[in-house]
Amino acid sequence: MPDSGAQRRGRSQAWVANPERGSLGLLRFMSALSLRFGRRLSRPLLLLIVVYYWLAAPATARHILHYQRRALPRRPRARDRFVQLLSFATCVHDRVFLLNDRFGEFVIESEHEELLARALTRGKGCLLMGAHLGSFEISRSFGRQHPGVSVAMAMYAENARKISAVLAALNPRSVPVIIPLGNIDAMLQIRARLDAGAFVGMLADRTLGDEPVIELDFLGSRAPFPLGPWRAAALMRRPVLFMAGLYCGGNRYRIVVEEIADFTATERAAREAAIHAAVARYAEVLEGCCRRYPYNWFNFFDFWHEQTAAA
Repeated sequence: MPDSGAQRRGRSQAWVANPERGSLGLLRFMSALSLRFGRRLSRPLLLLIVVYYWLAAPATARHILHYQRRALPRRPRARDRFVQLLSFATCVHDRVFLLNDRFGEFVIESEHEELLARALTRGKGCLLMGAHLGSFEISRSFGRQHPGVSVAMAMYAENARKISAVLAALNPRSVPVIIPLGNIDAMLQIRARLDAGAFVGMLADRTLGDEPVIELDFLGSRAPFPLGPWRAAALMRRPVLFMAGLYCGGNRYRIVVEEIADFTATERAAREAAIHAAVARYAEVLEGCCRRYPYNWFNFFDFWHEQTAAA
């Protein structure tokens, strides 16, 4: 349930200060190798990379352990932390094939995909609230079934720069439209794309720092969730769906779509309550995905502010 005090300013989550690990050169090498030899033959090198990070990144292992103690129905083992890292590496590796339209390499199932089709039929645009969970790229399979579907991603400016560089390293001809957040022009761009009937994706599970948040029970502990994406959705009076492409092992993925909120007819007086209800619903759906597909959680930092509380 939300805090009785409704909201507060968020403390900067540790991901903001943590530098990204890895290199674009290694990504380009892995991309070329993978496209030449295929997914199966390029995975042994991927395993070596995962073993390295499993042994050489104790902070990441600690954060994974804190998460798995909440998400798994049993005491997590060292193997569970390895599987979590392997799932993350696999989703990154599979981007190579997905961005090069090699969807035939995968078996893709879906839950409630009709919600996307219904939003597309309305032609009024829709916001897709995702999370750092599984693979967003796998959701491009919906676009292959519905030619003409337009999807843009809105994200923090620094993240936008990093993601654009990574995707360009994998396939410079297939970089999606990315809208950097942090200025009024970003909201104008988002509204214009929605007015044109496009989908606009946002990742709503991380706070940038000094921004309004709401604390919710999430996997048994209090965690801060940003209010900004939801206020934008309410101001633009748009429907919101949750969407995640969850890795299920081997070459299998499952696309999960859930209804979160529809701000189309929300009156101004009821807006704040509707926003809080939407965030609570989002956290509920996200928690359900974490329990069903626990190795898809890729927030490798102090998500619950346990280190801050201990200090």
